[in-house]
Amino acid sequence: MATNSVRGRFQWTVTVPLGAIAVLAATWASHEHWALLVLIGLFLVGAVIAAVHHAEVVAHKVGEPFGSLILAVAVTVIEVGLIVMLMVAGGDGASAYARDTVFAAVMITLNGIAGLSLLVGGLRHHLVSFNASGTGSQLSTIVALCAVTLVLPSFTTSADGLSYSAAQLAFAAVACLALYAAFVFTQTVRHRDFFLPVSSDEYGRVTGLLDVDGDDHADPPSTRDTVVSAVLLVAALVAVVGLAKLLSPTIEDAVASLGFPYAVVGVVIALLVLAPESIAAVRNAQRDRVQISLNLAYGSAMASIGLTIPTIAVAMIWLDGPLVLGLEPVQMVLLLITVIVSVLTIAQGRAKALQGLVHLVLLATFLFLSINP
Repeated sequence: MATNSVRGRFQWTVTVPLGAIAVLAATWASHEHWALLVLIGLFLVGAVIAAVHHAEVVAHKVGEPFGSLILAVAVTVIEVGLIVMLMVAGGDGASAYARDTVFAAVMITLNGIAGLSLLVGGLRHHLVSFNASGTGSQLSTIVALCAVTLVLPSFTTSADGLSYSAAQLAFAAVACLALYAAFVFTQTVRHRDFFLPVSSDEYGRVTGLLDVDGDDHADPPSTRDTVVSAVLLVAALVAVVGLAKLLSPTIEDAVASLGFPYAVVGVVIALLVLAPESIAAVRNAQRDRVQISLNLAYGSAMASIGLTIPTIAVAMIWLDGPLVLGLEPVQMVLLLITVIVSVLTIAQGRAKALQGLVHLVLLATFLFLSINP
């Protein structure tokens, strides 16, 4: 029975990426009919889920914290592809797509994924524990990235509006890459133990590292299965970017018809991309591995800024129009509150369900104000 279940899942995760590529090729020239749009949407969602599944397979092979890093990078590749495709398609809000999507990703990861993980873990285990040194370094890097890319453009004077000049954008891109590379080195080489799941006593005090290769885990996949998943991961990512390009006019039209601001498009993109990763984080929280959940949440936020902004900066060489990066006042206030609450959450290295609920309320506030500013 177990063999049949694994085989069925394997066949599904193989069929969906290949089917998504086939749908992309078949509908690229003509896709206006509603039935085709529904088909594209279904395969888009399926390709996102399949991409994260194959990233998890590769991650299981390489172990933590490399696994969380691979998932974060995979999700960011999807996000960057969607942003670039929507910016190429144009539209009234195209210049702010990058800002809106990156900011939405930050709010969803810091408040949504982290908050839901803490809530689920806290309800199930009463207290959840994690390494405050590792998680704190993640948060400090995210704060610096947000300041350089999203806050300062609202105050600089070299370019009009909430934008950087070409030289400022180039500096911000280099700074993002430097910070992200430094953190990856810290997470995977210099201080790897700070990002591994921890064991704790009944009061939530950390007592040591948790054995992540215990009996409740499946054996790592074979080298052959890992290579197959890596290839299918690439196929799924290509399909996601291409299918999102086909659906972008429909997403914009739906947002406009509902009377929502264009910033909601960025929220939709971030929610779509981060939904499967949210599921992975919650699963780890249920197993009392909140450190992995926070690695996923904070790693995605970091990659979303540290990799997206440099990529968009390079893309602006060929794209026309301004690139709006600076946050509006309400967005900056939400970011400031999120940072303060996040610092208080991780300071002690343990958390209750209440702290998860606080973060989820902040996420709900962000979503409501995005629709009704």
